[in-house]
Amino acid sequence: MFHKTLLGLTLATLSATAVWAGDQYIDETGYAVSGYDVVSYFGLDQAPVGQAQPEPEKGLATITADYNGATFAFASEANRDAFLADPAHFAPQYDGHCAYGVAQGGKVPGNPTLWRIIDEKLYLNITKNVVGFWEADIPGNLQASEKNWVGIEADTASTSTIPQWSSQAPLLK
Repeated sequence: MFHKTLLGLTLATLSATAVWAGDQYIDETGYAVSGYDVVSYFGLDQAPVGQAQPEPEKGLATITADYNGATFAFASEANRDAFLADPAHFAPQYDGHCAYGVAQGGKVPGNPTLWRIIDEKLYLNITKNVVGFWEADIPGNLQASEKNWVGIEADTASTSTIPQWSSQAPLLK
C-alpha cells in the first residue's frame, strides 16, 4: 500500500499526535466525516501525491458509534467494532478539520473525499486546490499543523459548509 512507502518513512520522525478535547467537525449530515466510514480509509490503496484518492465507504445510519462528541457511521459492524477498540487511531486528525487550514492557524471543514493517511493517521483537506498546497510540503505542513493545533484545539468547531461539496447522509438501512 502506498501509505507505507517513502512518504510514510519520510514523516516517521514527526510527532503528529492529536489530543481529542476540541469539538469534532460535523456538517449538515449530522455525522462526523460526513457519514463516511473512517475505518474504510485504512483499507484503501492511496493514490500517489498529486492524484485523487479513492472514495471511502459511506457508513450506514444503523451502524454508528459516538466519540469526541460526534456520531460516526460505519459500513459494517466489524468496522464499528474496530473503531470502538481504538477510536483515536481511526478518527481524523484535528477533529475532522482541514489539515492545511490548521497549518495556517484556523479551523475550516475537512472534506471526507480529500484525504491522506500519513504514519497511520487520517488527514482531511477542504478543497482540491488546498490538497495541492498541503501535498507540496507535507512534512512542513504537518509541523505547522501540530504547532498551531495546540493553540486552536479548544476553539469551537467550524460551522461552515464544505465548499464544492454535496454532502449526503449515510445510507439508510
